[in-house]
Amino acid sequence: MNVRLAVNGTLMRGLELNGNLLAVGATFARETTTSRSYRLWSIDDRHPAMVRVAQGGTTIAVEVWEVPAAGLAAIVLGEPRGLCVGKVCLADGEETLGVLGEPALCEGQREITEYGGWRAYLAARGTS
Repeated sequence: MNVRLAVNGTLMRGLELNGNLLAVGATFARETTTSRSYRLWSIDDRHPAMVRVAQGGTTIAVEVWEVPAAGLAAIVLGEPRGLCVGKVCLADGEETLGVLGEPALCEGQREITEYGGWRAYLAARGTS
């Protein structure tokens, strides 16, 4: 059995932790965006943290992956501290599991919502 997982940072194709998805046999399904309910922070410029908000949210670029259910725990355990899995609403109305940040993780960090995604932020910094 596979589960869908929306990722918004270093698990994305070609980025630092993408190998964690590939190691459990996950397969890329599609690129999309979230619904207009999310904000994004850069955590020490090492990875993003996406948080659902009641007001002032926007769409964030994500990749959706098909992950073998047995591998989901390994992926979550391989994520940086303060990231977790919760339900994410996509722009087309689909609700899926996704990587989110705990609000406390974002305190004192740089908000990067205006970039619309981690890749765009990295490109603006010249580090993509």
